[in-house]
Amino acid sequence: MLGSYPHRCCTSSGCPPGGGKSSANRNKSKPFFFFHFLFVFLPFSALQVKRSRSKGGLAGPDGTKSVFGQMCAKMSSFSPDSLLLPHRVWKVKFVGESVDDCGGGYSESIAEMCEELQNSLTPLLIVTPNGRDESGANRDCFLLNPAAKSTLHMSMFRFLGVLLGIAIRTGSPLSLNLAEPVWKQLAGMNLTIADLSEVDKDFIPGLMYIRDNEATAEEFEAMTLPFTVPSASGQDIQLSSKYSHITLENRAEYVRLAINYRLHEFDEQVSAVREGMARVVPVPLLSLFTGYELETMVCGSPDIPLHLLKSVATYKGVEPTAPLIQWFWEVMESFSNTERSLFLRFVWGRTRLPRTIADFRGRDFVVQVLDKYNPPDHFLPESYTCFFLLKLPRYSCKQVLEEKLKYAIHFCKSIDTDDYARIALSGEPAADDSSEDSDNEDADSFASDSTQDYLTGH
Repeated sequence: MLGSYPHRCCTSSGCPPGGGKSSANRNKSKPFFFFHFLFVFLPFSALQVKRSRSKGGLAGPDGTKSVFGQMCAKMSSFSPDSLLLPHRVWKVKFVGESVDDCGGGYSESIAEMCEELQNSLTPLLIVTPNGRDESGANRDCFLLNPAAKSTLHMSMFRFLGVLLGIAIRTGSPLSLNLAEPVWKQLAGMNLTIADLSEVDKDFIPGLMYIRDNEATAEEFEAMTLPFTVPSASGQDIQLSSKYSHITLENRAEYVRLAINYRLHEFDEQVSAVREGMARVVPVPLLSLFTGYELETMVCGSPDIPLHLLKSVATYKGVEPTAPLIQWFWEVMESFSNTERSLFLRFVWGRTRLPRTIADFRGRDFVVQVLDKYNPPDHFLPESYTCFFLLKLPRYSCKQVLEEKLKYAIHFCKSIDTDDYARIALSGEPAADDSSEDSDNEDADSFASDSTQDYLTGH
């Protein structure tokens, strides 16, 4: 049955030939991308990403085959003016999937890159030392990788800065879980010892043990402690060519050098990221903000406030007070923050909400209820990520709505408009039917106004 699959669509007409179907069982990786910079199409392959993911580790040498890495390689195609656009900077084409990007594909590409940065497909970010040791605060946060210093790595860090700048300028948040000390440095602030303890709780106590140890000179010699300090990435860094081991006489010098190294080990990477940000936003003005404020500008709130989503919600084919709508919001209230993030990914191609209503740039969240699904409880929701549109069958009860919506957000993570899902899962050839025609007409009428609003910013 056609409605047995969750639907996502991303086209200028709302639904292309083929119906915009997306399979729960289909692999998440896209076959190919084209990126459109000021009317120039550039080839981009995600098959490389799929193959690299299957092998584990980095996606190609230094992550160059990741979506992020391939995008970084296209940096020369960005003109200064294109980076200052108020909405999206490039256009995405999923070759073989009939997607005409009106915003959903762009958001999907951003979400893919954020995911790659934090799942070891690229070498730019590392989990905090507390995260590696599974103790202390910030265990689920990331730091810039101080070991990533090559020319290629610096280019990647600059592109990361471009992404941060675009997020600030467009008000489209990134799903990046960077530790607070990273945001402080990006805002132009210096790190303190307290910042080091936030991400590596054992570092300062270890230095205090060396500084305050009452051992004799002979006992210190017997410890044979190397004159090295563990970096945030876990590598042992030689602090001096003069000393090979810590002694009673040089331990004060060791503590001073160790702290100084850790306070400045990210400087080179931070400088490259800020250089990239400077292509999009006035970086000197970032010093007016705290690290937390900068994080909020780039990433929005990690929590997804439903009151903000409700404030931009509009309804088609149903009254706001209808039982179905009340059930929908009750289900959303019951969702965990992770599930709400998955819902946003399903319906809008993003994982976080903008900071304020103004940052929605006039874009409404549209909930449309249609009676064409019969029987409605046999069908799953559809989403049109370009238009922030969710289509719901007229479900018979709250339990059915919750079951169908949860299935959709957990198993539909690919934008697919080429009828692949129906053919792959059911073995049936694609065919036109009256429900598809009706679907196209509904989307066409909605898209004609929404596309114009999106492109003009109204």
